[in-house]
Amino acid sequence: MRAFADIYERAAARKGGEAALEALIAEHRSKTPAELAAIPDDRWLAQMSKSVFRAGFNWQVIDNKWAGFETAFHGFDPGLNAAMSDEDFDLHLKDTGIVRNAQKILSVRDNARFLLDLAEEHGSGAAVFANWPDEDFVGLLALMKKRASRLSGETAARCLRDMGRPSFITTRDVTAALMEAGVVTRPPKGKRDLAAVQEAFNAWAGESGRDLTALSRVLALSTGPDGHGR
Repeated sequence: MRAFADIYERAAARKGGEAALEALIAEHRSKTPAELAAIPDDRWLAQMSKSVFRAGFNWQVIDNKWAGFETAFHGFDPGLNAAMSDEDFDLHLKDTGIVRNAQKILSVRDNARFLLDLAEEHGSGAAVFANWPDEDFVGLLALMKKRASRLSGETAARCLRDMGRPSFITTRDVTAALMEAGVVTRPPKGKRDLAAVQEAFNAWAGESGRDLTALSRVLALSTGPDGHGR
C-alpha cells in the first residue's frame, strides 16, 4: 500500500504546492467530539433531511427552498416529526414551499424516530455521532444504513461530513486514489472492500496524524481529471 506521504506529495504537486493544498484541506474543518455532541438533535435531523433531499436532485433547488423546509417540518424538531400523521403527510405533499417527494418526506419522520431511539439509548443522537470511533467509521455508516432512512453510502458520509464529523467519502476521485494506492481493485461496495478502505485510512491516520476528512480530501486532490473531488 502506498504511503500517505507519497499521496500527499502528489496532491501538493497537482494543486500548486503545500500551502495551496493545505488551504484546500482547511475548507472542510472537522469539529471536535465535544463540539459535535453539543449540536442539538434538530440540527442533525435537518442535515439528514437536506442530504436525503439533495441526493439525486439539484442541490441549488433544495438550498433555495430550505427556509420552506424548516417551516414545514417545525424546525426539524424530532418529537414533532416522529409524530407525523397521515394528515400532516398529505399537507406536505401539497406544500409548494418544499420539494414534494413522498418517500423523502416520509424519511423525515423515520429519521426523527431514529434520532429519538438513539437519544433513549445514549442520551442524544449527537452523542452517538460524536463519540463513534474514527477507526470504525464504516461501522457508523452501517448503523445509518440499517436504522436510518435513505441514508447509506455516500449520502450518509456526506451528511456526517457536512455536520463536521470526520468522514471519508468514496467519491470517484477518492476511489481512484484508493485503487492507485493498492487498497482496492474496484469501487468499494461490500463489507470486505469497506474494511480494506477503513484499514488503509487507519494506517494513514497513524502515519500523518490527520483525521478522516483531511485524509479523504488529500486523496481526492491527488487524482482525477481536476482534483476537485471530496
